[in-house]
Amino acid sequence: MAEQKATIAFLSHGGGPLPLLGDAAHQEMVTSLQSLAKELPKPEAIIVFSAHWEASEVSITSSQKPSLYYDYYGFPEESYHIQYPITGSPELASKIQSLLAHKKISCHMEDNRGLDHGVFVPLKIMYPQADIPTVQVSLLNGLNPEEHIKLGRALRPLLSDNILIIGSGFSFHNLKAFFGASDQQSRLLNESFDEWLTETCLSASLHEFERAERLMEWQNAPGALYCHPREEHLIPLHICYGLAQKPAHKRLSFEVMGKKASCFIWG
Repeated sequence: MAEQKATIAFLSHGGGPLPLLGDAAHQEMVTSLQSLAKELPKPEAIIVFSAHWEASEVSITSSQKPSLYYDYYGFPEESYHIQYPITGSPELASKIQSLLAHKKISCHMEDNRGLDHGVFVPLKIMYPQADIPTVQVSLLNGLNPEEHIKLGRALRPLLSDNILIIGSGFSFHNLKAFFGASDQQSRLLNESFDEWLTETCLSASLHEFERAERLMEWQNAPGALYCHPREEHLIPLHICYGLAQKPAHKRLSFEVMGKKASCFIWG
């Protein structure tokens, strides 16, 4: 493969629109993502796999001027008027479609779907100028870990381009726990899974088949099912790993709403 120019990032994107509303419980996350954007080379385009779009086959936004999809409920009125006037990239969408078709992965273009908050929340924090063409790609609704690793692997030819590929999810996503009382046991489960995930993504001593196996069997990790009662916020990480096929070189760690969360970067 040609020299890698792309950056791959699994990002924990916070709770709904709260990171954009000045919520104090998201300040560490906002600061971390702002700092990350300053460290990375500015990409020519961005691809986002968001936890908030699941489909029966891989779906790709293809609009030149995508709208925003306010896919959350019960938040302040201002959160439904957030603006992020980003452009799409039909050309990049077509390239993604071709690469997936080459690997016999069923996919189609979506011209009308807006970009959900798994896209516009982290991007508005990182690139407030909204000047980088962006394409969103769905997850598969079966949420099969191996299928998503294969999905990432099919897109590896994109790594020779100066783009940013984001898996937008959350290393911890238990809504009941976010709003419930925190105790020593819940904190231990949160931290145990975060430590396992960090070792899985960063350890240079793991062979790649071992790393892939750990990710495919993530449910067996300590605290896994507490941290992810449903796995849609973890699965974007599997796509990132399928693309990278190597240890992450950087981890960001912060607390969100009292829970430990991580992001992983592959350059």
